[in-house]
Amino acid sequence: MKRKIAVVTFNLGGPDRPESVQPFLLNLFNDSAIIGLPNPFRWLLAHFISWRRAPVARKIYAHLGGGSPLLKLTGEQCLTLEDRLNRDHPDAAYRVFVAMRYWHPMSLETADHVGSWQPDEIVLLPLYPQYSTTTTGSSLVAWERAAQAVGLMAETRAICCYPENTGWIMAQAELLGQALTDWQESHPLRVLFSAHGLPKKIIAGGDPYQWQVERTSQAILDRLSHDGFADFESVVCYQSRVGPLEWIGPSTDDEIIRAGHEERGVIVVPVAFVSEHSETLVELDIEYAELAASCGVPRYVRVPAVGNHRHFISGLADLLAKVREGTQRICSDVPHRRCPSACQKCPLNQS
Repeated sequence: MKRKIAVVTFNLGGPDRPESVQPFLLNLFNDSAIIGLPNPFRWLLAHFISWRRAPVARKIYAHLGGGSPLLKLTGEQCLTLEDRLNRDHPDAAYRVFVAMRYWHPMSLETADHVGSWQPDEIVLLPLYPQYSTTTTGSSLVAWERAAQAVGLMAETRAICCYPENTGWIMAQAELLGQALTDWQESHPLRVLFSAHGLPKKIIAGGDPYQWQVERTSQAILDRLSHDGFADFESVVCYQSRVGPLEWIGPSTDDEIIRAGHEERGVIVVPVAFVSEHSETLVELDIEYAELAASCGVPRYVRVPAVGNHRHFISGLADLLAKVREGTQRICSDVPHRRCPSACQKCPLNQS
């Protein structure tokens, strides 16, 4: 009988209709990894923020038909990955599940479905290539609680990050390489590797996210140089800044404005997102494109998210195989701790 392997993918989630926007935001801001206040203060603040932000968020999702496409796109990725795993490993039976952090299906629902399938092993796979306490870390905590609640007893391993996974980098480099090949402008060019931002205090507290985003960006540049693309400038920058706290930078919008002042064209690469969602389809494609036009950027191009790119799916499949061969309960895409000692929140915080 084939050994049953459940792969549980993690992603943010998104509201499926306008009525879901405020409860989605409430779930987001009530996460202690996002707002560190103790309850009931965090719950009260989350209610206030979600109430204040819901009208703006509904306008954003209105561009997408009222809801996020993230669940549909993640489901497609999971089916593609499941087919690849079962084709590559006919001696095992793989099934890939989706667990969203802030909207359905959330961890408890997914854990119940996984338990009904009765797997022999479980591998947790975040669809966040770079680790942060606010994304993968929060999802792992939520999954552990859900697994305990439904009585999941199968052997479980987790992947914490894969910022330089070969397939992930090859997919990004191929998509950016195509944009560079298609670039016909006489104006100078700058590539912006844009990732979701975080408050500086989170990074100062030892979160490895920024360091890993920079590693991903450099790995893409190295791959492109190997493929013959080298004559362009690049900057790692951060988008989606909200609230009064100081965020890591430079910000993507500031870099677009700078490019306009310098009459440089811009190619934007979503370097930390694997699927299209509001931050790519609205923030990058609409809001930042309008900003670029208004400040004189001669050409603005946005590279697609990797989605179901063959190299990305292949990279995930290879990573899962390596994880199953090992003995570590949690690991990255390398057999040792990858983060520097300053990254104290790295889940592999052992030398």
